[in-house]
Amino acid sequence: MVTFIISLIALVVGFFTYGVFVEKVFGIDEHAVTPAVSKQDGVDYVPLPAWRIFLIQFLNIAGLGPIFGAIMGIFYGPSAFLWIVLGTIFAGGVHDYLSGMLSVRKGGISLPEIVGSELGMGIRQFMRLLSLVLLILLTTTFLSGPASLLHGLVEKVSFQWWVLIIFGYYMLATLLPIDKIIGQFYPLFGAVLLFMGIGIACVMLFGHGSEMPELTDGLENRQTNGLPLFPMMFVSIACGAISGFHGTQSPLMARCLTNERQGRWIFYGAMVAEGILALIWAAAAGTFFADPEKGLYGIDGLQAFAAAHPGENIAALVVDRVSRSWLGVVGGILAIIGVIAAPITSGDTALRSARLIVADFLKLEQKTIWKRLVISIPMFAVVFGMTFVNFDVVWRYFSWTNQTLAVFTLWAGTVWLYREKNINNQKNSKTNFGFLIALIPALFMTMVSGSYILIAPEGINLPVEYRWVGYVLAGVLTISLLGAFIVFARRNSKR
Repeated sequence: MVTFIISLIALVVGFFTYGVFVEKVFGIDEHAVTPAVSKQDGVDYVPLPAWRIFLIQFLNIAGLGPIFGAIMGIFYGPSAFLWIVLGTIFAGGVHDYLSGMLSVRKGGISLPEIVGSELGMGIRQFMRLLSLVLLILLTTTFLSGPASLLHGLVEKVSFQWWVLIIFGYYMLATLLPIDKIIGQFYPLFGAVLLFMGIGIACVMLFGHGSEMPELTDGLENRQTNGLPLFPMMFVSIACGAISGFHGTQSPLMARCLTNERQGRWIFYGAMVAEGILALIWAAAAGTFFADPEKGLYGIDGLQAFAAAHPGENIAALVVDRVSRSWLGVVGGILAIIGVIAAPITSGDTALRSARLIVADFLKLEQKTIWKRLVISIPMFAVVFGMTFVNFDVVWRYFSWTNQTLAVFTLWAGTVWLYREKNINNQKNSKTNFGFLIALIPALFMTMVSGSYILIAPEGINLPVEYRWVGYVLAGVLTISLLGAFIVFARRNSKR
């Protein structure tokens, strides 16, 4: 319990300290006219109240990520708590804040355009492709998954019909103005997701006898599948620490902000809220399955539960068992909302983001419905066709694509901060090191993403005895990118 409470306090304190520091480094302008006002079109650029934007942002970036990812991450041991806390404060919060605020500062443009404006046309084209691939993979995943779960609950309705029903909703949410469906109902779903986490935390703290995992239990790898803690855990816990998908969602809300001072609460704040949710579910999964009669405690009990259900979605089972047991009938309802509604509400905003990315690329305004259809119909066809592909194959490549996207976003933020504070700001006579808030997590995530694709089963899958090669190559890549940034900084400083 001590580790959980300290971690919870650290996340809250991180928002009010490091979050404020990040905002100061960025340099907000409370008098600037935001895109929601200057480009208001009644479709995507729509001013909304800050509290509503926060809940929408939280739901958009959350989905099932901070729940399922945290549950699978705690299999690696209590070190998962460290990654959730440090990742949220120093990586995820910075990533989400920069991707959102740079979109605000640059007129509401999408993530590929943000990254491309800082890293060049070649990277811009790559990011356009990578972002669309990620969003289509995620939309397909969050279409097939809920349809399968709904079919299990209502067997009279076939899986194919559920796919069509959800897909029809996706089409509406993608095409209609953001304040018609997303702006009206998503704050409610976001609040439910928060209350569900708070309820689980209260039972765990005050009504459950089993002890939670503690850092004093040791930081060694507890995973039994033979995969190394680094980088696997750092990719398993993505949305609860840092996720490239968030960078595609932040521009959606950047088009709704009415003042730059709202950015810290909405972008950095929603990431901290997601980190808290991930922390709660990691602790719950590592606590619930204790069985003293069998000599199983904490994570060992979770491992035994997973071993007894081979081939099943362990994370979904954990959510169902914990919610129903600790929250009763209400918990069952919340579990259904969490496991089914949450991914649906992330899937449709992913598709909406994909539409806007293509619109930015083609420079096609989206106020007219037929222009939205021109972009959306081909995407609808691709996503629907992807539902016939094996679910495991789709999900297998989502995780790495997700974290790789985060790497490029952090590097773009690093370059923008250096250029803005050291090159464009003529008042400074000495180097401003504010860019380090993005550079340090960029280097770390480069190492994570680079080694993951070489070591993971869905990547090159280097044999155990040659995993060191993966770490060396990832290290060389990381150092090379650092060297390239140093060269860039020196050349521009001389100018």
